[in-house]
Amino acid sequence: MAFGVSSSCLYPMVTEDALRTLGAMGVKTCEVFLNAPSETTPAFAKQLRAIADFYGMRIVSAHPFSSFAEGYMLFGEYERRFTDMLDCYRRHFETAALLGAKISVIHGARLPLRIPEELYIERFGALVEAAAPFGVIAAQENVNRHISESPAFLQRMRAALGADFHLVFDIKQAVRAGYDPLRFYRDFAADTLHLHVSDHTAVRDCVAPGTGDFDFPALLAATQAAGYQGDWIIELYRGGFDTPAALRQALDYLESLSANG
Repeated sequence: MAFGVSSSCLYPMVTEDALRTLGAMGVKTCEVFLNAPSETTPAFAKQLRAIADFYGMRIVSAHPFSSFAEGYMLFGEYERRFTDMLDCYRRHFETAALLGAKISVIHGARLPLRIPEELYIERFGALVEAAAPFGVIAAQENVNRHISESPAFLQRMRAALGADFHLVFDIKQAVRAGYDPLRFYRDFAADTLHLHVSDHTAVRDCVAPGTGDFDFPALLAATQAAGYQGDWIIELYRGGFDTPAALRQALDYLESLSANG
């Protein structure tokens, strides 16, 4: 288990510069958010991998640039569009593999869901199958205003997919959807392979870890009790911190908790 930062925190800085910025701050574990079709090519993956290797960084997960439109492209009513988009996602999975990332973070469909729930789960299973040859796991993230915001839905998805169900648990998304993030995590601890971490206050739902009210020692204890083997990735919206140095401070805070725990 390691603590790291997502390149998405620095958006709209271009992806390669965001990775360099994190590397220069001494971040050793990171997630890469790919932001354009041109970033899902072997040449671009080679460029990012060279940056990561220069700074001794490990890229553990990747976000597809098309997350915002997955409800339309993957989980809409038009079957042929889904079939065509699988090829796009195969390119993303290949890019993730070239980066060394083992996890692809899938947002899924926004609410209201336009297709039967069973078909959503079937198509997600197809994504899992498409990712597997690349050694990548397609994992469902809990996302506010998406079907995946609901623990009840995720339980049904887990029952249907069995061993193919994996969760990326995001604290801020649980908070925005009105759920207790600690309880949410504990309910899916055995299925969680990746954590997106942030802090929050009574008036702000996404601030840097260590600057809000969230009980990170309790989450650390819960992950240790569950035998969690994944990483903690700080993922913030750009308005959630003042300068990039705040990301380094947040990382230091989480690492100090682990050291003292």
